[in-house]
Formats: sequence, structure tokens, C-alpha cells
Amino acid sequence: MAQTVSIIVSPEDQVRLAEVIGDRNSPQKHVQRARIVLHSAEHRPVLEVARDIGISRPAVWRWQLRYAEQGVDGLLRDKTRKPGKPPLPLGTVARVLALPCSNPPGSVTHWTGRAVAKAVGISLRAVQRIWDAHHLQPHRLRTFKKSKDPAFTEKVEDVVGLYMEPPCHAVVLSIDEKSQIQALDRTQPGLPLKPGKCATMTHDYKRNGTTTLFAALNILDGTVLGRCMQKHRHQEFIKFLNAVERAVPAGKIIHAILDNYGTHKHPKVRQWLADHPRWVFHFTPTL
Repeated sequence: MAQTVSIIVSPEDQVRLAEVIGDRNSPQKHVQRARIVLHSAEHRPVLEVARDIGISRPAVWRWQLRYAEQGVDGLLRDKTRKPGKPPLPLGTVARVLALPCSNPPGSVTHWTGRAVAKAVGISLRAVQRIWDAHHLQPHRLRTFKKSKDPAFTEKVEDVVGLYMEPPCHAVVLSIDEKSQIQALDRTQPGLPLKPGKCATMTHDYKRNGTTTLFAALNILDGTVLGRCMQKHRHQEFIKFLNAVERAVPAGKIIHAILDNYGTHKHPKVRQWLADHPRWVFHFTPTL
């Protein structure tokens, strides 16, 4: 695009353009166009006009041509644009919503936006807009599993009740074990950090053995009582219970929340529980 007209402004148009510039309610784009025409009428170079107004040379040429064709009225209105794209048919929208709810083709795990766009024949952005409008999120997955425990409701009420409203003059402990904890170390000592050289370590490691962590969380104050032992049997569990028994002040009932690990229900553990009447076990539901 280049300059194809020479601007000549009549006295009447000069008055109208000056009024547009002087009117504080005039839109900024109208003021800018009026300044382009008035500056061009002074036969100033296009580059100088563009620099003074802060626009590009093609913009100066565009409004010079518009004024030459339509006068001041052409500066005060924009060209009509073609109407936007028509909305997608309801059948297409329904298909975009139905495909992610069906099994994807091939060996893929779920429908993607690009796969749906290709199958339906629309753009990826159109698919994303439809999904957003209908709160459809095929990329997200929430797992669930319904317990088959016949006493599921009773156990949930029992355990959740202890967390929500702990009984007075009692201690509620959540007990669990972390077995087979590996004690690992690098095969060689690491080299320290030096100027111009980062710290280094070997890529391999050696195993020095395993341990089992027994832990009891006091849900009221968040304190944890833990013990590490070599094995994970009922003997070690009873030793841990004795350690907890000594740590809890006398005169308080101890409610222990446990999972359904076999060690927790061993006959000797049940005998220990019978010999310590202030202890009450609460088992979580089975899967």
C-alpha cells in the first residue's frame, strides 16, 4: 500500500475536523483520523505525519483514501464487517459431548480435544469451548471403590466420630506401621562442592538393611510417638503398645484407630487388650 491521493481540505471540512479534535467527548479514533487529514492537508511527508501521531504509514494512507472517497463522514464511521461464523449445529455440539463419554478408538485411554476435533471436523478451540460450557473434563479421573464390609456404616461412624468429637478424659491415637523401610547409602562418599565444580555422588547405592516404623498420632495435639523395630510381627506390635501405655498418663482411656492388618488381630494381641481395660481398638472398614 502507498499514497495514491493528495489531500485538499475545504474550509467547511477544516471547521468540522477542528470541532472533532476540540470536542472532549469525541472518540479517540475520530480525533486521530481528523489529525491525519489536517496534517496531510499541509502537504507534510507521510513518515512525518505517522511519527507525530504515533501510527504507521499504512494507517495514514488508509484514512487519506477514506477521506478522499467519503469525506468527513467517512472518518466518523467504521466499515461494516461481515457477520461472524454461524453457531455450530446442535447435532455437532451433541456429538462433541457424546464422543468423550464413549470408548476411544484404538489403544488410547481417553478422548483428547484434538481427537474429537478431527473426528467431528471442527477446530480444537471450538471443542474446548463446548466442553467448558458443559463442564466436561475428559482428562480428569477420580477413583472410587465401594467397601464390601457389612459393618461399613457402623465403622465409619465410629472412626469419624472419634476424629470429629474426641471423648473427654481420653486419648485418641491413630496407629499405623511403615514396614520394609530401606536404609540406603551411596557406594562411595560424595565429593563436596568447590568453586567452579558442583557436588557429585555415585549413581548407584547399597542397601544396609530394612526397618519397620511403628507410629501413633495423637489426633488432639498432633504429637507422634514412634519406634523403629527390625521385624513386623505381633511381638513387635505388643512392644510398641507397651511403649504407648507407659507414655500416656494413668487414668485416661486410650482409643486406638487401626487398620485390618492381621498383626492387630492376633490372639496374643487380643489377650494383651483384655489385660489392659483402658484400651479400646477401633478398626477401619475393610475393602
